[in-house]
Amino acid sequence: MPAIVLLGAQWGDEGKGKATDLLGGRVDYVVRYQGGNNAGHTVVIGDAKYALHLLPSGILSPEVIPVIGNGVVIDPAVLMEEMAGLEARDVDTSRLLISASAHLITPYHVTLDKVNERFLGNAKIGTTGRGIGPTYMDKIARIGIRVQDLFDPSILRQKVQSALDQKNQVLVKVYNRRELEADAITDALLEYAEPLRPHVVDTALVLNRALDEGQTVLLEGGQGTLLDVDHGTYPFVTSSNPTAGGACTGSGIGPTRINRVIGILKAYTTRVGSGPFPTELHDEWGERLRSVGGEVGVTTGRNRRCGWFDAPIARYASRVNGLTDIFLTKLDVLTGIESIPVCVAYDVDGEVVDELPMTQTGFHHAKPVYEELPGWTEDISGARSVDDLPPNAKAYVQFLQDVSGAPISAIGVGQDRNATIVIRDLLD
Repeated sequence: MPAIVLLGAQWGDEGKGKATDLLGGRVDYVVRYQGGNNAGHTVVIGDAKYALHLLPSGILSPEVIPVIGNGVVIDPAVLMEEMAGLEARDVDTSRLLISASAHLITPYHVTLDKVNERFLGNAKIGTTGRGIGPTYMDKIARIGIRVQDLFDPSILRQKVQSALDQKNQVLVKVYNRRELEADAITDALLEYAEPLRPHVVDTALVLNRALDEGQTVLLEGGQGTLLDVDHGTYPFVTSSNPTAGGACTGSGIGPTRINRVIGILKAYTTRVGSGPFPTELHDEWGERLRSVGGEVGVTTGRNRRCGWFDAPIARYASRVNGLTDIFLTKLDVLTGIESIPVCVAYDVDGEVVDELPMTQTGFHHAKPVYEELPGWTEDISGARSVDDLPPNAKAYVQFLQDVSGAPISAIGVGQDRNATIVIRDLLD
């Protein structure tokens, strides 16, 4: 079986955990390929709710091998805490595989992230302050610390000292902070060497051999397309590539081995953090979407900004990712709204455009052009086929498919893992 990519097609928080969990029992490996503990997935199984921040959603399926790929940045303290929390709830984490080439978030990355965001003031990016950006910066600057460095104390100490020779200059002279001690940070990192050792492997080799043997690999992105450092609403983005191309570089799997790219789209739109958001609602409708949809960040605890569905964004995500399928989530949240606006184009300084503006300035100036669709009042949480949906809900789904650039293959109609309509099997 080839590999399958599953990713967010908006600004993240689209419900990727539900989609991954739906597929989890039918795949052999679930791989996180980018991001860190700035992303979160919520999976509901019966009465139990699991909030995952760094671990792949497949950790909750006993027959699946969860993998943290080389493109992920790992805070070892957060990872160990998350694993311990799941073990306490009788979830087996011994199957977890971690790439030896994944980069580590250190205390100095977290410190720099926080002080830099404060320094920016009103121009802040909206980072979670967890050290993700500074860790990717060090990776690109070739002064990063990798998981494999934990197993060579002398190399680790040398690398930490070399990094701090630069970082302390910034902390002391720019931010008026106290110097950090290399020995203390090295010793703290080395405490994670033995607990992590059984999990650390050459994950790219493992995954490619699995594909050679006919096994199925699901590649799971964090955040969403519009937060991609290359293809998102720069500079209000994350520091990695959640788009489909990032699945290859972040896992070591070549593009010719991928045959499905599934984009997760919420039936409305949300984002966390700063940056442009054309359909954002600052009224009672925005508050309604937030409260009914439970729109609070899994990792950050921040309220998500809410707005109506944005078709130009959906088309853009379909194009840059090469989407073969769309998984539409949270359709049930719209139940009870008499008339539902859908953004079909933008007015940019008097010119109507139906694609994302080329420039940052243009996107900041974009005003939504809406088409109104009739809503529905019937409870749809029990629907398990499209025919179970009321006519207006069915028409809404069809309209979103027509304007999004890819077929809708599944629809989420409630929180529970079984509250899903499958139109086209995502593994066939």
